[in-house]
Amino acid sequence: MSAALITLVVVALVVAVVIRRFRGEPLRARDLFGPPAMLVGIGVYGLVKDVELGGADLAWLLAGAVAGLLMGALRGLTPRLFVRHGHLWQRYTGWTLVVWVVSVAVNAGLGALATAAGIPEQVRPTTLSIGVSLLGEAMTLALRARSTGAPFAPEGEDSLLDRLTSRDR
Repeated sequence: MSAALITLVVVALVVAVVIRRFRGEPLRARDLFGPPAMLVGIGVYGLVKDVELGGADLAWLLAGAVAGLLMGALRGLTPRLFVRHGHLWQRYTGWTLVVWVVSVAVNAGLGALATAAGIPEQVRPTTLSIGVSLLGEAMTLALRARSTGAPFAPEGEDSLLDRLTSRDR
């Protein structure tokens, strides 16, 4: 599958997740950490398979990862957490959207600086950037969720990962 097609699919899935979270959804640990882990894995695989990293490449990669984790962690502070049906739910807020927009701007700015410094685009895979950002969000949300004392939602048929990976539907 081409990198452009993978990026398009990833962006479409992220948009679907964001829309779903604006409506409100049960907060499941697997849905929280599964997508970021998959995206980071795909991004790292692409780097290892397709790119020879030099010192400057690693520095830009690290800068992007730190920025992504920080923006994701900030975004993880913005969803509303609440208990429904005896377990945690989350709902994105207007502030979440603001932080998403700022995250995209920061990532684009870092990308422009990296390009100006001669760093190839392959060193900054979109899947890795989105995955690291979602990982930062997931870590913050998980800490917030644990501090409520309420349980995560149980895994179920309406789980995002269940629907994406099910062969029966």
